[in-house]
Amino acid sequence: MADILLPIIALLSGFALLIWSADEFTENGAKIANIFKVSPLIIGLIIFGFGTSAPEMLVSGLAAWDGNTGLSIGNAIGSNIFNIALVLGISAIIVPIEVRGDILKKEWIFLMVATLCAGLLLSDGRLDITDGLILLSMLILFLAYTLKESKNKNHHEFDDLEHATNKSQTKKTWLMLLISLAVLISSAKLVVYGGVEIAKFFNVSDLVIGLTVVALGTSLPELAVSISSVLKKQFDMVVGNIIGSNLFNTIAVLAIPGLIHPSDVPEQVLSRDYPIMLLLTVLLFGVSYKFGKKHIINRFEGVVLVGVFSFYMWLLF
Repeated sequence: MADILLPIIALLSGFALLIWSADEFTENGAKIANIFKVSPLIIGLIIFGFGTSAPEMLVSGLAAWDGNTGLSIGNAIGSNIFNIALVLGISAIIVPIEVRGDILKKEWIFLMVATLCAGLLLSDGRLDITDGLILLSMLILFLAYTLKESKNKNHHEFDDLEHATNKSQTKKTWLMLLISLAVLISSAKLVVYGGVEIAKFFNVSDLVIGLTVVALGTSLPELAVSISSVLKKQFDMVVGNIIGSNLFNTIAVLAIPGLIHPSDVPEQVLSRDYPIMLLLTVLLFGVSYKFGKKHIINRFEGVVLVGVFSFYMWLLF
């Protein structure tokens, strides 16, 4: 009994810390946007997208270093599936999400191009240094485009922020943003550790642990940040966070195994996991874009996304 007690404590404390840090992270991200008059969309894409993809990068890098490239590739693709199907689905069920049209015309198109390119690179059944460098160059292009966009003041939507932040609080806000990001990542690790140990205790296979607990664990920061943002009606952050995180997973996390440990791509990735990721990326546009109407992801569409996630889980088992 003592063997299972520590993982249960790790899992529960991980969830508690995750909820706190996600709330602090969203709050201070909003303040930073307010201080620098930066678009919440840019904050979502860069800070939240990169920050909440840090667990995937860490797991992918460590797995590739140990030669477990299947776990690296599975983690990147699996996390993208979790982000759209589960994170966006649950967020839309809680509060229907309003999506700005220009996000769909620009950022979503970039995600779609990145997803198709990743599929093309994986289609030969191998991920090598050339593939990694192509993905890395796409990341540099995306960051350059995003920074250019950040100069567009039209995106600024935090003028009515409840707690307007003055410049004297800048250092404290940055410090809290970094502390909450560190706690966010650490708490995700605690959850993964607890989940893996509990699964082992109940004799669940390593493959099932990797595809479910690790992918869910590394997607928990996205889930926590998105739910926290949606409750505050910061919808740009929700969609920006998911598109940004999936972009980082596709062009940064997926590049890591190719650069560190070139190897063959598991056959199931091409026959099962990648097609589901591609379907969900298309669905993201399908549920968001409404011709001549407000672009809103309603509760029914949220249920559809969670339904696709349930179907994917059924395929895995």
